[in-house]
Amino acid sequence: MLVRFAGLGLGAATLTTVAAASGNTNADVLTSSNDVSSFMAEPVTPLSTLVKDKDDMKVKMEMLIMKVQADFCRALENEEDPSKKFIVDRWTRAEGGGGVTCVIQNGKTFEKAGVNVSVVHGILPVDAVRQMKARGKELIGKELPFFAAGISSVIHPSNPHVPTVHFNYRYFEVTQEKGEKMWWFGGGTDLTPYYLVEEDVRHFHSTLKKACDQHDAGYYPKFKKWCDEYFLVSHRNECRGVGGIFFDDFEMHSQEDCFKFVKSCAESVIPSYVPLVKKHRNDPYTSAERDWQLLRRGRYVEFNLVYDRGTKFGLHTPGARIESILMSLPVHAKWEYMHSPSDGTPEAKLTEILKNPKEWI
Repeated sequence: MLVRFAGLGLGAATLTTVAAASGNTNADVLTSSNDVSSFMAEPVTPLSTLVKDKDDMKVKMEMLIMKVQADFCRALENEEDPSKKFIVDRWTRAEGGGGVTCVIQNGKTFEKAGVNVSVVHGILPVDAVRQMKARGKELIGKELPFFAAGISSVIHPSNPHVPTVHFNYRYFEVTQEKGEKMWWFGGGTDLTPYYLVEEDVRHFHSTLKKACDQHDAGYYPKFKKWCDEYFLVSHRNECRGVGGIFFDDFEMHSQEDCFKFVKSCAESVIPSYVPLVKKHRNDPYTSAERDWQLLRRGRYVEFNLVYDRGTKFGLHTPGARIESILMSLPVHAKWEYMHSPSDGTPEAKLTEILKNPKEWI
């Protein structure tokens, strides 16, 4: 089902009606965090639940990611041909929950831009439990009730001089066999240029560092290092891109403090990336530069299909929506046998950085 609810009166008025039915006043409900009128589609969770449980972290995370999705989609549409808008696909999952997938494909600026929100719940399958235990989660039980809410986006630009960006922010709850609840956050933002412009990379990292430093000066160096390690394409012995930040199993402070940190990171995506799109979207490029872009996209695909945790979790989740999980894959990519850039070229310069990550700020 393809829908677009933004601007159709879904938001404040609807919530007011729900609030009246539940005995809440407008002041309780009509805050910026509860106004859904600007979202790309209706939230996954029923509006009555959003009002009743507005202080529950599950609701707060859903409202955050729906807003981030709308803000980012509109920022990207501003850089695209005016006739090209996001297709909005609101979907439901029989096992519980659903999501909103927004995609632009074959645009002038963006060959493929996907921004996906998912809010799902149900029983965590055995394979997913096994994966979580493998990375240190002490989960008791074989099939456990879970809730997961997250936003994930990958932007594949048309112009090789505009980098690809990926970001993902998520919240997870698992109910143990004896009723104990575990929760954690995860996420990150990272950049994959095809041609290295160090000024752009410094801008990107500086923006992420500013978001991290609002909460803890130690976060950026820690999560920058984690990003370099996580996005390693091991079989190629090179990183997917020039990094950013990455963290998982984030539960070291109060739930509210963790949420505020994730919010700051998610809200830094637009200022970190969109200026790079504005700067380079009309740069001239050659067919050889386009070929290099397609070869680098092939490496991007290799990482996403072989190593990415989110892809693995999605594919192991019953009722998984494959189109949304594989939204991150580009329309076009390329592989050549034993390809290696010539010494002294811009392509070789990028390759050297990917094999030897550096500090940018």
